[in-house]
Amino acid sequence: MPITVLGVFAHPDDAEFLCAGTLIRLANEQQAVVHIASMTPGDCGSAELPPEQISAIRRTEGERSAALIGGRYYCLEERDLLIFYQERTLVKVTRLLREVRPQIVFTHCPTDYLLDHEVTSQIVRAACFAAPVPNFAPDPGLDPLDHIPHLYYCDPIEGKDLFGRPVPAQFYVDISSVVDRKTQMLACHASQRQWLLKHHGMDEYLEAMRRWGRQQGERVGVAYAEGFRQHLGHSYPQDNRLAQLVGALQPRSG
Repeated sequence: MPITVLGVFAHPDDAEFLCAGTLIRLANEQQAVVHIASMTPGDCGSAELPPEQISAIRRTEGERSAALIGGRYYCLEERDLLIFYQERTLVKVTRLLREVRPQIVFTHCPTDYLLDHEVTSQIVRAACFAAPVPNFAPDPGLDPLDHIPHLYYCDPIEGKDLFGRPVPAQFYVDISSVVDRKTQMLACHASQRQWLLKHHGMDEYLEAMRRWGRQQGERVGVAYAEGFRQHLGHSYPQDNRLAQLVGALQPRSG
């Protein structure tokens, strides 16, 4: 059977920035079934449109992006800047895991510039542990998972934590052959160019993503790469399934 992968991120364009190249490779090379979820519909992602209007636009953008690689998009309908580690959110993500039944899960780095990212990372980590537990959030229509899925954290934005300290990747995936398709996926989120220009002062939405990919690629001697760390705590899988499927590159010495 094809492998199933799930990315759970805070906002509709986060997966495209952080791991879409790897998702494309999994879909292309392993015929993986790809699912992308955002905790919120990006309701604060506009300086001109009201929350429900920009949310509707961004849900559609997420659907279009996922569809480019034959994937499915989900919105868990929390709200920007209001993602909290609480029963409601943990149950939502746990039930999504039981519905999708992924072998590999991607999410945000535990340390990042934005609490929405960090809390999402915590919730996804907990949901991966909870999804196989029969007595947690039982639902007659959703069986518990057979085991904890492989969990991977993507690079934090700009590769640094909230104090500006570098957060090095454990390993890298070469995305050179698919970076143009990754750019196409990110370009589906057209509403965010104007928002980032106003709020972040960044008028290079697509180029910023490609520039970071080039920086990561330079570390391992390829044109473009994405960095990851695997959750290897007690009871989580210890073998690197992602590396087995698409390869793992290590930084060049010197």
